[in-house]
Amino acid sequence: MPPETTPADLLDLKLLPAWVNEPARPNDYANFEGEEEQSPRRSGGGPNRNRDRDRRAPRARDKGGPRSRDDRPRRPRPERSEGPRENDRHREREREEPIKPIAVTVRFLPHAPALHNVIAQIKEGSVAYSVFALARLFLEKPERYDVRLTTPEESPLHQLGETGAVASDRRILESSAFASTRDDFYAVEVTQTEPIKGNFTNVARCRLSGTLLGPTNHHNYQPQLRNLYEARFSRRMSFADYQKQIDVVSDPAVVEEWKEQARSVTTYSTKNVEPPITFANAAEAERHFRQTHLPTLLRSAHELTIDGVLSRRLPDRALGRAIEDAWSAETRSPSKMMQELAAALRQAALVIFRHRRGMLFVSPIRLRTFGHESAGVSASINGILEKVAAAPGIHRKQLAEQLAPAGAEPADLEKAKLALASDLHWLVSEGYVIEFNDGSLDLPRAKPPPAQNPAEEKPAAAADAPNESSAPVQPIEERSDESVPEKEETEIPAVQSPVEAISEPADAPTV
Repeated sequence: MPPETTPADLLDLKLLPAWVNEPARPNDYANFEGEEEQSPRRSGGGPNRNRDRDRRAPRARDKGGPRSRDDRPRRPRPERSEGPRENDRHREREREEPIKPIAVTVRFLPHAPALHNVIAQIKEGSVAYSVFALARLFLEKPERYDVRLTTPEESPLHQLGETGAVASDRRILESSAFASTRDDFYAVEVTQTEPIKGNFTNVARCRLSGTLLGPTNHHNYQPQLRNLYEARFSRRMSFADYQKQIDVVSDPAVVEEWKEQARSVTTYSTKNVEPPITFANAAEAERHFRQTHLPTLLRSAHELTIDGVLSRRLPDRALGRAIEDAWSAETRSPSKMMQELAAALRQAALVIFRHRRGMLFVSPIRLRTFGHESAGVSASINGILEKVAAAPGIHRKQLAEQLAPAGAEPADLEKAKLALASDLHWLVSEGYVIEFNDGSLDLPRAKPPPAQNPAEEKPAAAADAPNESSAPVQPIEERSDESVPEKEETEIPAVQSPVEAISEPADAPTV
């Protein structure tokens, strides 16, 4: 079952650079008092060295004379920890092979439930949103996007089930398949047995995982050692090298901890099988899983789509690194996500248009230009259009202050504000004025008149040709429309800089 999706909310969407929206970091050096003044470094000889020696206080010596080297007090050495050592873990990581890049194409798609939620919010209002900011909104959290992976024909991808983990190497999924799908096929039951009898002075512990294996002379030590190696470390090192990672711990508390753990007996029973089969340990259950269920779970394909949450915890480190690098590049310039969003928003009957230096915006209202110079237009509407045309980006509050009648009574002033709000609402709902989600207002861009080319002299053959039009028929999708962009403007441009794309001045958004 895929994880529940957190719907994308447009209330926090701002047309501002990302660094403006981030909270201010606390001053990490507020309590820094500076370093203590240190004495200059002593040179190898000279008067300075003698002067420093004279300033020192004389050493207090015993009455019996100078002490010998053997009589000097020795500092106690710190006891060596018998538990897992961090240095050994770091050395183990360094011995691992470096991550090799793989040939995979990564593309991010808006998650369908989150996209439907955003489309519903846009249609409920009348404001316009930046497609660039929407793309950044979807990439912000993994619950809001899907990841499509494509590889060449010679190197397919492998997936565990329909919605499981993906890896470029089949062996990676085989090693982690039982742990990730165990609860789907087996019922786990833990029971307590009688306390272990015997006098044990030490136990063996795996340095890499911290697992207690019991005393080396215990009858269950060798089976547990072999099972742990086969399950977790067989593909990283040989069994002889793994035996070097076992420590013998003599701490009584650790011995008692092993005794308490050894009392717990875990059994595995098959589900949906009559009669159920019970296994005494995880190794037997995993062996049954590999023979019965694993061949039908693994599938291979050259193109797979997974959700964003799963893409961040893949067992394949190389594939995870490729997705992480692609996400970082897409966050800086989300041109591909903008293409996916623009196509989905158009399919949902929303209007995509260009404004503010060619930026793409989406609106639920089809935009139109208003000929307010013509006669018959009311003074209120004409005043709104003139103010917005003179000051692009003006806000509602500023517009009300500038168009308020001077010296009017409070009752008349309130009526004027209501009339202004009604006229502005009509202009926005009809598409004559654009209201962006940051509260700014602007007029739609007027489409330039078609260029008038000088009439060229037709060739004689063309002039004599009958039933031939002098101007070619313009296709429907390329005909001029005030609210529909031209065909060459509908493609998503490559965003050169995120800051440049959303650095329009804006006040606090009021969505």
